[in-house]
Amino acid sequence: MTEHTGGCFCGRIRFEVRGPATFACFCHCTSCQRAAGAPVVPWVSFARDEFRVTAGAMATYQSSPGVTRGFCRDCGTSLTYAHEKRGREIDITVTSLDDPSQFPPRAHIWVEDKAPWLTIGDELPQYDKTVV
Repeated sequence: MTEHTGGCFCGRIRFEVRGPATFACFCHCTSCQRAAGAPVVPWVSFARDEFRVTAGAMATYQSSPGVTRGFCRDCGTSLTYAHEKRGREIDITVTSLDDPSQFPPRAHIWVEDKAPWLTIGDELPQYDKTVV
């Protein structure tokens, strides 16, 4: 089974996830913008039971009903997103992975919240909200 590793900016948190990615996207939602301090966040989804923290302790924050975000309490790196409605999956920030090149996004989601000055210049599908 394929194993992917990653961690936060300061290196205190390390994690691994096994198995294939199920989806990768750019998220433009206001919640992700605020949590990451960026106009867009690339995410990749995996089976939640295949994710584990291998060093340090990830802090969590309930950013909206049913949503828990994982991050490093020391450096602030946004690491994970878990939604109760997708209880078997966990989303990991692509750029927190040691090799983010393996997970090119396949779509843009929550484009209705896109920063007005940001231009999407690729041919990927765009969804006003989410894919599902």
